[in-house]
Amino acid sequence: MAKKTEIIVKGTSIRTIKKDGVDYICITDIARQKNAVDPNGVIANWLRNRNTIEYLGLWETLHNPIFNPLEFEGFRRESGLNAFTLSPTRWIDSTHAIGLLSQSGRYGGTYAHSDIAFKFANWVSVEFELYLVMEFQRLKAKEQEQIGWTAKRELSKINYRIHTDAIKSHLIPEEVTPAQASIIYAEEADVLNVAMFGMTAKQWRENNPDLKGNIRDYATVNELICLSNMENINAVLINDNIPQGERLIKLNKIAIQQMQVLEGDTNRKLIK
Repeated sequence: MAKKTEIIVKGTSIRTIKKDGVDYICITDIARQKNAVDPNGVIANWLRNRNTIEYLGLWETLHNPIFNPLEFEGFRRESGLNAFTLSPTRWIDSTHAIGLLSQSGRYGGTYAHSDIAFKFANWVSVEFELYLVMEFQRLKAKEQEQIGWTAKRELSKINYRIHTDAIKSHLIPEEVTPAQASIIYAEEADVLNVAMFGMTAKQWRENNPDLKGNIRDYATVNELICLSNMENINAVLINDNIPQGERLIKLNKIAIQQMQVLEGDTNRKLIK
């Protein structure tokens, strides 16, 4: 299923979708810059142009192994003639093109691979194309940042498993009930929370009643990196039978040192 998002370009909402990992931009929305009443007519006029057909054909040849070159040649010969018309759907169906997508329904329209969408935007307005490229690049940078955050969050979960295994091996006596064990796990998780954030999970929930999830869901990438390191270090300290109070002080110092390195922050205070 295609994932839909949107970007704002000069006050105009431009929809984007990601299909099979490939970005497509709605050129119907772009066409409204030229004609808000009949954007499909703008696209049809663009497709009548010989330069457009040649560009699309070359793009498909380079990126599409199932592209039909015979149908393309037919369109190329006819392009530019007064009687020649071509719709996105006809182009897609006849040539097996993948550079354009035709979406139906209330939120439908014609979408184009980002390469092609930029080409179309240039035809509509050079200025609009420049703003579109800038906002699209900003969207991609934001996506990469989110991917990095998610990766660090998953790393934190993996290291948390190492942490809980150390707790199970060294802090939980035999024959305790599941409820008793969960208390010990929660206490050790809060050792890290206090060392890193200065508060327990319960205190965070009380301070943020309108937020969903937990304190770590709102951590920065740098905080997640630090937490991952601290979980490993705490597992070692637990294995060495270091008391919880001493571990908290050590971990807090480590958190401050690592965050200073990661962010250059010299204002974090030690737990007294």
